[in-house]
Amino acid sequence: MNALTKFSLLVQGRFGRKRLRRIGLGSIPFIFLLTLWQMNTTFEWLAPVFIPSIGGVIDAIFILQSDCGGVWDILSLDNTCLMTTHILSSIGRVLLAAVIGIPLGIIFGILAGMNRLISTVLEPVGVFANSISGIAWVPLAIVWFGVGWMTTLFIMLNTVFWLMFFNAMLGTRGIAKVYEQSVLTLGGSRWNIFIQVYLPGAMPSIITGMRMSLGFGWRALIAAEMIGGDSGLGFMIFTAAEEFNVEQVFLGVIVISIIYLATDHYLLGPLEKWTIHRWGLTWKPT
Repeated sequence: MNALTKFSLLVQGRFGRKRLRRIGLGSIPFIFLLTLWQMNTTFEWLAPVFIPSIGGVIDAIFILQSDCGGVWDILSLDNTCLMTTHILSSIGRVLLAAVIGIPLGIIFGILAGMNRLISTVLEPVGVFANSISGIAWVPLAIVWFGVGWMTTLFIMLNTVFWLMFFNAMLGTRGIAKVYEQSVLTLGGSRWNIFIQVYLPGAMPSIITGMRMSLGFGWRALIAAEMIGGDSGLGFMIFTAAEEFNVEQVFLGVIVISIIYLATDHYLLGPLEKWTIHRWGLTWKPT
């Protein structure tokens, strides 16, 4: 057995063959796009003013961070550390909106779904609220809150809360009443019904709502930062576009994609396993 084979077996044993295969297959589209990107730089099919080189986008990181004084300046969101300040500002807004909007959406959605009459009355409200794009609220939000954190937070909460509320309500409404009646027959309280019946039963819809709310929330946040923000990745993209700095525009788009991919893979994916699969609510091959 040569060294390459030993290394291959070691890697497969450490990470798992199925996981490596999934990572490999998932990487193919990105490798293809990166190859096309590099070929465009080499053969200049499109001028750099339209599509910059990969090296130019990487250099934009160091340009934005060139005046940064150190870790304290990064953590304090100092404007000398532009790259990290924009990233941390956007992530902070997403986290704040998620911490407020997701629990409220789940609680009110389950409570509404537990009563068939209330859920029927509120379903059109959820459809109406979700049909309005977050960007449509920006002009009013600027009038109400001005330019800054409150405007972007308002837009994010509108997106996150209503998607979570609607999915939690529909997931709860789809649970058979016989489970609730069984808990009551055994002497359980309404709290037991909420925790042991409706919350686990609605979890597939809740996880779907989380993924949708964070995905659409990022889109709404970037749009809000472009128009009504004073920092963040959307603000960075907008100001870079005004200055015809296409390298920073590409950099902002790539960073947004990486952050959401990491969130979905390292947070939402494990959460799905710890809840849905743990409670046996979806079929999983053995």
